[in-house]
Formats: sequence, C-alpha cells, structure tokens
Amino acid sequence: MDINLLFNLAAEGGASDIHLQFDYEPIFRLNGRLLKLIEFSEKIASRKITKDDLNAFIDQILTKEQKELFFKNKDLDLAYQLEENRFRVNFAFEKDNISIVARVISDEKPSLDEIGIPQVVKDLLDLPQGFILVTGPTGCGKSTTLAAMVNYINETRDANIITLEDPIEFIFKPEKSIISQRQLGIDMTTFAGGLKHVLRQDPNVIMLGEMRDLETIATAITLAETGHLVLATLHTYNAVQTIDRIIDIFPPHQQGQVRSQLSGILTAIISQRLLPSREGGRIAAREILLNNNAVANLIREGKIAQIKSTIETNSASGMVTMDKHIKLLYETGKIEKETAELYMEDKRGVE
Repeated sequence: MDINLLFNLAAEGGASDIHLQFDYEPIFRLNGRLLKLIEFSEKIASRKITKDDLNAFIDQILTKEQKELFFKNKDLDLAYQLEENRFRVNFAFEKDNISIVARVISDEKPSLDEIGIPQVVKDLLDLPQGFILVTGPTGCGKSTTLAAMVNYINETRDANIITLEDPIEFIFKPEKSIISQRQLGIDMTTFAGGLKHVLRQDPNVIMLGEMRDLETIATAITLAETGHLVLATLHTYNAVQTIDRIIDIFPPHQQGQVRSQLSGILTAIISQRLLPSREGGRIAAREILLNNNAVANLIREGKIAQIKSTIETNSASGMVTMDKHIKLLYETGKIEKETAELYMEDKRGVE
C-alpha cells in the first residue's frame, strides 16, 4: 500500500481528511462522514493497514531528522507537498502503534465571498489595528477562514503580513501586500518566541495559526495593543466561551488587567462550525460578535455571560448568534430541518 496513492486519492475524491491506523482500513472523511476505502473509491484494493505499512509510510514522508523528532516527542505536525496537492499531516502513537491523520489543503486560495463571510467582517480587515479571532471545534474550517482573510488583505492593502503557522498550509504569493510565512520548528522554535521577535520585522498584520498557551495569548494581546492587526484562532465553542478562555488562562491576580486589555483591543470573534448542506458538501454557520461599548463594559466588569444577550439585540450592526444564523440557513433552503434542529440550542424557532 502506497501512502502517496492514498493521499492523491483523497485529494481527487474531495475528501477533507484521511486516517491511517494499525489494523484498520484507510478511512476518508467526506462531507463530514467517515468512509472506508472500499466505500470511498474502487481505484485501490482495500485491506487493513499493517505495522509494516505504517513504517513504510513514515519512511516515504519523513526525513531522518523528522523521524528522530517524531520518535522522541511521540507527535509531529508537518506540511507535505505531493505534486499539485498539499497536506497537513499529524503523526502520533495510538496503543504504541503509529497513527497518521492528513488534512487535504486546497491549492485554491479561498475568498471571503466564497465562504460566506459578511461585509461587516471585510470592513474590519481594513482597520490598521485590532484583534480578530476565528474560533470553533477541530475541522470547522478555521484555517480556511483565516486564509481567506489574509488573502483579502493581500489583494486590497499594501501591508506587511507575517504569518506564524504549524505547519504552513496555504501558500500565498504577494500581491498588493508582502507576505512572510514562518513555520514552527523550521523558522521559529515556539509561537511565543516568534511573536516576541515579530516587532523587529516591521509588520502591519500578524496572523497566528493557533493561540495555544498563556505566553502566546499574552504576547498576541500585547501586539494588538501596540498598533497591529492580529488574526488568530482558538479552539472554543462560541464567543462567550472564547472570552472566558482567554481570561481564565491567566493567574487570578492578572485577570482584572486582562479584562481591561481585552475590552480595548478586541475587534471581533467569529465562531463557526460546518453543517451538512442540502445540496451536498458542507456549509458554515457562524456566530459573530463585534466589540462595541456595551460588550467592552461587560468584559471589563466580568459579566461575560451577558454578552450573548448583547449579540441578540445588536443584529442591526452585523452581530448574529449561532442559532439565528442556523435558522437563516434553514429558512433559505440551504440546510434541512433535521440539521437545524440538531445544531441549534433553542429549537423552538424551527418550523
């Protein structure tokens, strides 16, 4: 079994991910569903993956140095280019066996219009400074949304854009902007370290692939305070949880200061998840929080739970709750009623 054949098959068949695990057949994720190889394609004979297969897979993909790092740390993330297809690959161990999960990365740069980002968010990307967060669970399209934002800035502004990623996914070519893409483990040793030195590189826009820890979050906040536009992702479920997570990661004696800082620099939180579309494939549902005086006051006063009500009462400014957007997707015929009911917290509005 050849891993390159499996990867190309995933890309050609429109899969988002491929899972390779000992004693399982290759598994492909297509439109959110997990399919065995025999269900996904008949081009390759299907069988269970052996330990020899997995060892051969890593020999095909990893350099000697990467293999040493993987066996030392037991986890490894990297980007893998195969002809015209690009993949984000995670190597891990599962019950002392090698496990591989690869995400297929489209060669086409996503646009904000194509992924359904509203005009109000586009307007925020024209700002010289701020803090815009894209949040949601794994596999909800955060990287694609962030890439579309960078692509929009690249096409419309003369800015110096610096990205810090693990690994680099979409490759950008400078248009109106100049772009430097730095990869963890190759161009920098840690996100926090890369962020600390980024001020010496004359940035206008800083894109941080993921805020992972206290030091990274603290540095990102400082950069937004010093007059830069910072774009980042966080694994949180909604806007309220995002603000709570950022504040709670700091020691109690610093949380008052962090609330004050966040209330001043936060521009927007876009929380999203991907839902099955009525026409096939998946479509994004998004909650959008825009920082205004009311939101800033609630953050400073620690009344984070009340922010959801503020989102509900400020739809005229472009804010929208997740339930309201899901309901809109249903009413416009883009998702089925069963899908809306499955994902909405308050199902009373679905008829």
